[in-house]
Amino acid sequence: MRTMLDIFAQIFRNLWAHKLRSFLTMFGIAWGVGSLLLLVGVGEGFRSGNKREMAEFGRDIMFIFPGRAPAVKGSMNSARSYLLTYEDYLDIRKAPHVRNAAPLISRGDLHEVSEFASGSGEIIGTEPQLNEISFLPIKEGRWLNQMDGEQRRNVMVLGNELQKTLFPGRPAVGSFVLINGLRFEVVGSMPHLGRGDNMWLNMRGYIPFQVMASSFPIKGENHQNSISFIEYQPHVTAEHALAEQDVHQIVARNHGFDSTDENAFDGWDSIQESKMVNTIFDVMNMFLGAVGMVTLALGAIGVINIMLVAVSERTHEIGLRKALGATNRSILFHFFLEGLLLTLGSGLIGMAFATVLMAAMGTVHGPGGFDPPKLVPMSALLAIGSLTLAGVIAGLYPARKAAMLQPVEALRQE
Repeated sequence: MRTMLDIFAQIFRNLWAHKLRSFLTMFGIAWGVGSLLLLVGVGEGFRSGNKREMAEFGRDIMFIFPGRAPAVKGSMNSARSYLLTYEDYLDIRKAPHVRNAAPLISRGDLHEVSEFASGSGEIIGTEPQLNEISFLPIKEGRWLNQMDGEQRRNVMVLGNELQKTLFPGRPAVGSFVLINGLRFEVVGSMPHLGRGDNMWLNMRGYIPFQVMASSFPIKGENHQNSISFIEYQPHVTAEHALAEQDVHQIVARNHGFDSTDENAFDGWDSIQESKMVNTIFDVMNMFLGAVGMVTLALGAIGVINIMLVAVSERTHEIGLRKALGATNRSILFHFFLEGLLLTLGSGLIGMAFATVLMAAMGTVHGPGGFDPPKLVPMSALLAIGSLTLAGVIAGLYPARKAAMLQPVEALRQE
């Protein structure tokens, strides 16, 4: 125990005797490791934030929007626009690979007035099952139900920001709102959705689909039967492409064009989007891993260099120690331990720096879609393992060179 303490004390004395050289070598390794872990942590924060935001919209959501049907397959020069219809929704709901679907009529040009204030949010007419597809929690009151649509009740559910606009500091449930002069009772209100402002998501009001279709239909041709878009979910997440194919075939059949012409469809697939984001981050992590290996290799070369210089400077000391009875093994262990401590110590300092910086960044409110950066355990373990390997390599060669010195030759050198 005493011998080990003496060895550590000697190592620290040697490093302290060459403060600038030791600092520059350690700084290079610490900076490389810290920067790498910080970049991976920020990327992981963005990945988890993106995943969380998608989950807040709902699970496995897919959309189909109105599109343009080409007269000639593959050519959009003579394409005609088409709107989705309620019949499209009814057919999609029965598709073999579709678990659930909801039609939506969206209007952003309507004016809402309460007894306290006025506003202009997005009014959406939909059916009750929308909150089984999208994440639409209720803070007070209730969500729309089947009877609201069947009896064409003038009821509505307010998004968080629209409620604050129309009822500043006051309860909304049980109160009334005029939408373009038509009176609606507020039966529910929602909490704030998403992180950050997300005004577009929280400035919404939801009313029964049948009421929306009759009172505030989409403007244009065939407006009484048209809808803005359809949300749907696949039966099985892995079969989302089959669900999309079913939907394309239904829309193409109902509107008279070829279902294999991808240019005719406009949609969004959250499952595919999530896969793409994960692929991007996996590639980025692989790239950062390669950069990290290069950084550690350069750091190890720096440690080898400084240890070789140390061996050269302390040749006389090594010869004296061997003349006094020090074994090759003790000399080898001493210089090996010095190189290992230099490498591992630098890496752990860099890791601590990255951890503290990420914790500080976590206290700052970031933009939507970004979670606070976090230390990824696997990256930290890989960093420690790589540092240990680099330290072994960096310490072993100079240590072996020191151990192989002959005492007589070493004592002749000053």
